[in-house]
Amino acid sequence: MAITGECFCGNIKYKIDGKLKDARSCHCSRCRKAFSSQASAYALVEPHEFSWLQGAELLTSFESLPEFGFQFCSQCGSTLCGTHNGMPHGVTLGCVNGDPDVEIGYHLFVGSKATWEILPTGVTCFDEGPQ
Repeated sequence: MAITGECFCGNIKYKIDGKLKDARSCHCSRCRKAFSSQASAYALVEPHEFSWLQGAELLTSFESLPEFGFQFCSQCGSTLCGTHNGMPHGVTLGCVNGDPDVEIGYHLFVGSKATWEILPTGVTCFDEGPQ
């Protein structure tokens, strides 16, 4: 069964013909700013399993690091996916519809998390990235 997702205004929709993998939550200062939140929750996808169903012409891309970036809705601002070399390689879990059958496996860059954030217990945390 395909996984679907969409932006806040519903003008951009996508589907994934596969499973989400390696879900994580990143707490670095860059993700806090990019997602206007305490962290970014996302999971990886195989690029060949991902397709835009509607509204791809409304996507805006931003390259945050060489070869890596984000795509978001130019109408409502929802960040939909992370990109590698211009291709989607991960989706933000907040824009996935329904139950994607995935759990956050670990938290990254908790060494630089916001001072006001309280981390959940029982989840693996890394001060930076996993080694």
